[in-house]
Amino acid sequence: MPFVRIDLHEGRSKEELSVLSRSIHLAMVETIDVPEDDYFQAISTHAPGELLYDRQYMNIARSDQQIFIQITMKQGRTPRRKQALYARITELLQENAGVRPEDVMIVLTENTGENWSFGNGIAQFAVEE
Repeated sequence: MPFVRIDLHEGRSKEELSVLSRSIHLAMVETIDVPEDDYFQAISTHAPGELLYDRQYMNIARSDQQIFIQITMKQGRTPRRKQALYARITELLQENAGVRPEDVMIVLTENTGENWSFGNGIAQFAVEE
């Protein structure tokens, strides 16, 4: 049940944004067993000067095409599966959208089932005490 936020510089077409979005979702389906229909994402584009980052942090040469991907999901995946997710997202973005691996930053945040409501004011995955 991931929720994905994608932040990037403005200027990409709707088709390009769709390719980015679908590539990230496919990586989650392939590596961390996300169901195909568990698709919830928000894409925000930013004007020049609205995405701030160090171009050389950790000796990674970032460009003006930097993309921030923030994934919030239920806890429980192993570090190995998370690493596979990061690698696959980067690989698919490069293959499908020409995004340089250096320009992909991923932040994953985990929580528990009671932190999710998919509608109707109900925490569908909350465990009763």
